[in-house]
Amino acid sequence: MSETLRLRAGRRTVEIRRPGKRLFPEDGPTKADLAAYQLRIAPYLLPELRGRPLMLERLPEGVGGTPHFMQKDTPDHYPQWVHRVELKKEGGTVVHTLCENTATLVFLADQACLTLHRWLSRADRPDHPDRLVFDLDPPGSDFAAAREAAYRLRELLDRLRLPARLMSTGSRGLHVIVPLDGRASFDDSRAFAHDVAEVLAARHPDSLTTAVRKEARGERLYLDVQRNAYAQTAVAPWSVRAEREAPVAVPLTWDQLDEPGLGPRDWSLRELDAVLELAARKPWSGTFRGRSLGPARRRLERLR
Repeated sequence: MSETLRLRAGRRTVEIRRPGKRLFPEDGPTKADLAAYQLRIAPYLLPELRGRPLMLERLPEGVGGTPHFMQKDTPDHYPQWVHRVELKKEGGTVVHTLCENTATLVFLADQACLTLHRWLSRADRPDHPDRLVFDLDPPGSDFAAAREAAYRLRELLDRLRLPARLMSTGSRGLHVIVPLDGRASFDDSRAFAHDVAEVLAARHPDSLTTAVRKEARGERLYLDVQRNAYAQTAVAPWSVRAEREAPVAVPLTWDQLDEPGLGPRDWSLRELDAVLELAARKPWSGTFRGRSLGPARRRLERLR
């Protein structure tokens, strides 16, 4: 294979260097495969990324190699057409990458960026999240526990009149995502998520917990709400994960949760057609209007 592959991405042509470089072991997908995937998944992935600061998970030598690092600050050598936003951090600022177009997605593949982790707020209102995320992190590989927790969480959110979407993380568990209207602060949204998790854990103390310390959890599933904070991130839907099997984090319908044998790594870059087929079905179709936390909090207080 040529040392350089040129791909047309929107109005730009992006170069992929060392396109034959294997990013996954056991004759797994190459950098060219990752770039081709980013090009084809762009119509579904870009709407989930636009306007959101990113943390980039990069593996220049592929899974199992070094270095393996999380990149927040955008390097100076990135093309000028890659959008950036400078945001505050403790003691200074960080210039985060924004992915606003297909060319940027393909360029990030050239940079061996396997996974895109997005903020829960947008760059123009960084202190006000428009997403709330519950990370259902099962003990070990017990995905059945994550499924059961998702059912229970959805039932509670329904009682609070909060819509929720479901996503397989491509790792071990599930994310349940609630849209917000962007008025609440991160402190408010995190406190609300914590209270929801506490109510759920109190109802199912034998199987669910909010204990941060692993040794205090036992075999219970951890209801993780720690991502709901300024500058914290969650994996973006349709992102490839930095795992040997090249799994992909995918949106799911709630009906899919009922499917026998469903697992967190059922979709993979190694089986591209299956991922694209799921994307074409638009599992997250329909309106997803952001909600105010005020009415939901009052309903939650009545349930406690």
